[in-house]
Amino acid sequence: MGLAEEAFFYWEWAVSFRGTHRPVQNGVHDVPPKGTVMILPVVVVLKEIYEKGRDYVWPRPQVCPKCKAGRPWGHGFVLACFDGFSAALLLRRYRCPHCGCVIRLKPEGYFPRFQSSIETIRTIIGDLLEKRPAGRGVSRTRSAHWLGALRRKTKAYLGDPFGHRLLEAFDRLIEMGKIPVGRSI
Repeated sequence: MGLAEEAFFYWEWAVSFRGTHRPVQNGVHDVPPKGTVMILPVVVVLKEIYEKGRDYVWPRPQVCPKCKAGRPWGHGFVLACFDGFSAALLLRRYRCPHCGCVIRLKPEGYFPRFQSSIETIRTIIGDLLEKRPAGRGVSRTRSAHWLGALRRKTKAYLGDPFGHRLLEAFDRLIEMGKIPVGRSI
């Protein structure tokens, strides 16, 4: 096979390949998601979860909150750390057999991906603003991180008038559905 024949063969193969395969755009493959993750807050006692582990009886959703089609199946547990406990706690997960949505139950009163409760975070920020030492077993760097993130979010969403009323801004951001001490804006 000569050079011209090899080039023609390669060109035919590339054209047929393009017809059956979509090109990658912007360096990202078009992969369908396996299922979305939904976090549902539930009223639980963390001490009981710590003591019972997998034997804790979690409330089960009657229907999938996303598609409302069927009753979710058990989908195992996920470890999550919380302040005041020496080991990670097991949080229950469910999976919808119809839409594939993974439902993770979390204790009510906690922001997603935060170890401290909303009440504890608000109290510590209040202590920092009053120039009182922030105790409660939370490190100084973490509490300073919360205060800095709250200032940034307050300025981004509420503007400068709330600059000196940060606790009021904390409550207002929660009402807006934002995590006041999170990093993302």
